[in-house]
Amino acid sequence: MTKETRPVAARRRELLRQLLPAGAPRLWCPLLTHYRDDGSLDLERTARQLDAIRPHVGGLLLAGSTGDGWELDEAQRQRLVAEVLPLARERGFAVLLGVLKPTAQGMRQAMAATVAALCAQAGTDDPTEAFARCGVAALTLCAPHGQALSQDELGSALDELLASGVPVSLYQLPQVTGNRIAAATHAALVARHANLLMLKDTSGEDTLAQAADEADGVLLLRGAEGGYARHPKAGGGRYDGALLSTANGLGAALGGVLDALCAGRREQAQALSARIEAVVEPVFAAAAALPVGNAFTNANKALDHVMAHGEAAGMAQPPRLHAGTRLPRELVATAAAALARQGLAPARGYLQNRTGSSA
Repeated sequence: MTKETRPVAARRRELLRQLLPAGAPRLWCPLLTHYRDDGSLDLERTARQLDAIRPHVGGLLLAGSTGDGWELDEAQRQRLVAEVLPLARERGFAVLLGVLKPTAQGMRQAMAATVAALCAQAGTDDPTEAFARCGVAALTLCAPHGQALSQDELGSALDELLASGVPVSLYQLPQVTGNRIAAATHAALVARHANLLMLKDTSGEDTLAQAADEADGVLLLRGAEGGYARHPKAGGGRYDGALLSTANGLGAALGGVLDALCAGRREQAQALSARIEAVVEPVFAAAAALPVGNAFTNANKALDHVMAHGEAAGMAQPPRLHAGTRLPRELVATAAAALARQGLAPARGYLQNRTGSSA
């Protein structure tokens, strides 16, 4: 039976086996982008964070919303992918690459540039083979921006992008795009395109996951914060995994929730989930008030700063934002206090050297 005549779901499963040979990670992290004082990428800092989260996190999204994907220009995005992807591959992460652009044309151009770079690196003209050799599972894209776009318009734009055959993870993000991909639109795309491998939903509404047919084989990843013990399949929910911004700083706790669920300890999972939520809520609320950047990035930079510096977080220089300013110390203090109240703050951070100072 040829590739063209095999059922779409069977071809999708074959692609997932090829691109995720170790299986799909249950916890993914949309990695923060770290900057030096001059605005260049801080690869040493990135490597230290990757080492810290690797025991708990199996997959990464590079240039996602939390990683400044909407703020990076195309040259910056390509540089980020070129420089951080090797660090991720060395550590055995599964990787998604964000191509977050407001228009279908912008996404198409970014997809083509990314595929060309990966093919050149892998020494093959076959995009899927190049992805597999480079340790990339899929490109992550959203619907085009526009509150007034109809489902026919959204479906047509995504249909054209998926027709490229490139492995794709679709991202439902109405907070940014201003629209929602309806369940019927998503189902039609799933039925036509075997290269639509994953869905990440950050809306918090979960309508696409609730309507999804498990037989289609699409991996469902929840991106909305909260309900960490309720939404995974191991907890009776609909999702195969989670792709959470808080995995940057709270990966160990989130991994603990999933461990407890897999062991059948639901009460323990729910209790830990509640502690995580008690950290996330005040920090995200404080981050939402900042005039620069987005709340996901700012909140998680504050949480990661505390995890990196431990009790010295208040004395260490706050992290640089893409815009060139630094995170307010008040937000760092809010994060440190929230983590301490829930017993999730480390005494020593992962950047601290043996003398106790911060590297």
